[in-house]
Amino acid sequence: MTTAQPDAKKPRRTPLYTFARGVAWVLFHTVIPIRYHNAEKLNRADAPYILIANHLSFIDPGVAAVPIKRYEVNFVGKKELTKSKLLGWLLGKLHMIVVDRHHSDMEAMRTFMKTLRNGEILALFPEGTRHHKGVMEEMESGIGLIALRSNVPVYPVYIDRRVLPFRVTHCWVGDPIPYDDIRADGVNSETSARFMARITETYRQMMADAARR
Repeated sequence: MTTAQPDAKKPRRTPLYTFARGVAWVLFHTVIPIRYHNAEKLNRADAPYILIANHLSFIDPGVAAVPIKRYEVNFVGKKELTKSKLLGWLLGKLHMIVVDRHHSDMEAMRTFMKTLRNGEILALFPEGTRHHKGVMEEMESGIGLIALRSNVPVYPVYIDRRVLPFRVTHCWVGDPIPYDDIRADGVNSETSARFMARITETYRQMMADAARR
């Protein structure tokens, strides 16, 4: 797969993100234990790439981002989270890209593409909101277009349960989802739907593999 060519620059390092990641790392190894499997795939990978995950709790962005040491992750969050000025400021400093789930947001799409062109990581939750029935069975259509237009690797992360205190949650990282064959047929609504169907199949396989271990 041919990836987008980023600008030649070092990965950014911001104090607040570094601090927040450190706090989350401690919590994920103590109070809210997360057991990561194959997370080294994310650290071996060179940005830009897209990180996708199923969505069960509000701290899922942290769960997906904490094992990544080389880069700071840009994640997508709903507009409603910015109603509080303080929370909105904090999430902005932690690289949240605001989207309106109820309207077509071309500005957000441009920000997604710019993020990837700049050689960074974009974390997306294709289900759009916290979802509790099935995994990647219902998705927002935009994920397919973002991947096909950017032509960067897409790494799937499967979180096996809702994160709760003192209960182990397992987080599995898969190989990049192949889609060169789909992209060869163009970038349109039909190929986007095919790519999303492949995401669904990928997660079904990840869930089956996790259940056998």
